[in-house]
Amino acid sequence: MAKDKSKFVCQECGFESLRWLGRCPDCGNWNCLVEETIRKEKRGEQKGGDSRPQSLSEVEPFRLERFDLGFTELNRVLGGGLVPGTIVLLAGDPGIGKSTLLLQAAFYAAQKLDSVLYISGEESAQQLKMRASRLGLEAGNVLVWSETDLDKIEKEITQIKPALVIVDSIQTVYLSGLDSAPGSVSQVRECAAHLLEVAKGRHIPVIIVGHVTKDGSIAGPRIMEHIVDTVLYFEGERQYQYRILRSIKNRFGSTYELGVFEMKNEGLAEILNPSLAFLAERSVNVPGSTVASCLEGTRPLLLEVQALVSQSSFGQPRRIATGTDYNRVNLIIAVLEKRVGLNFANQDAYVNITGGLKVQEPAVDLAIAAALASSLKNRPCVQDLVIMGEVGLTGEIRGIPQTRKRIEEAKKLGFKRCLLPCDSSDIEKISGMELIE
Repeated sequence: MAKDKSKFVCQECGFESLRWLGRCPDCGNWNCLVEETIRKEKRGEQKGGDSRPQSLSEVEPFRLERFDLGFTELNRVLGGGLVPGTIVLLAGDPGIGKSTLLLQAAFYAAQKLDSVLYISGEESAQQLKMRASRLGLEAGNVLVWSETDLDKIEKEITQIKPALVIVDSIQTVYLSGLDSAPGSVSQVRECAAHLLEVAKGRHIPVIIVGHVTKDGSIAGPRIMEHIVDTVLYFEGERQYQYRILRSIKNRFGSTYELGVFEMKNEGLAEILNPSLAFLAERSVNVPGSTVASCLEGTRPLLLEVQALVSQSSFGQPRRIATGTDYNRVNLIIAVLEKRVGLNFANQDAYVNITGGLKVQEPAVDLAIAAALASSLKNRPCVQDLVIMGEVGLTGEIRGIPQTRKRIEEAKKLGFKRCLLPCDSSDIEKISGMELIE
């Protein structure tokens, strides 16, 4: 009988070594390599293993019918719904609402599909029943199962043949053929590969939940993100009621879409007009507050940008940015000093995007610059003014895409004026809006 071999796998990045190392040469972390036993076992035959290579022109296309999961925001991020045979990875911080979102989606899908199988390795069936009762969910087609053995899970899926499978979470399930503990790199990688075979071989959509590490990345190897078809991140601060669903990979849709939810006592509720929600508590006639227009996918969003500039008590002034890029804020301050003549040398500067949203688009540069200047001069901006534009290093205001869509969104919310780049010549006059170039 052949002796089992061992290898050492990094729990942070998935690097493999035949001997133990104190520091991972790939990610640089210390004491993160864990010994795992390698067992050579014969993998089962692939589903549809009798297929032969064929010309792409001879492949019969199948009709793409997406599953409606009940949430307009969730369907938007997925590209219009869930594609049959796809495998989706939903990641997020503990307690952010991943299980609540999927449980609500499962009960809605069960009303239109034959059956939905919800597998939980973290909660018992009684706990799932208590949560469903608290959320007011009742459906007979939702099958709940507290199981972590993936071999049993695959057999049950083969017998039941559900229309949708949800696994919560990938870090709790395991394969009995591997000696490593559940949640290790080998277990996560192999379990994800087995679930991929289930999804593709039986055309059953599978949604798996993944935990994140301290730095915000998905726990386990990065290869798991390459295995799945779609990777979704559920973000937000638990102190805020808003949750952001963002796609960073989608083989069947755009990766620029964004969904906004609100956490309530009865569960997650989608916000169909996020701009109105983000501006609900906006301060009026206060220095350092401006309204910016950014674009997330095909959706324009209006956000409040707040800036506070105060006299520095130390030799080195502080610069803090929340919700936007820290280096971008430093660049805008440098442009204001060099090109406009404002003095920030002895001033602390703090910039915040309200609502807990993180914005990376350069179109908010002009709004950040206006907020900083407003706070420095202690003069409030005009109340009904929305600002959009990218700031260049030479002080010019550069053009931004889809300007008309942003202006129309601002008009819906009652704004009367818009400060925008001069090269927006393709924008015709809009009734009720004063365009300041």
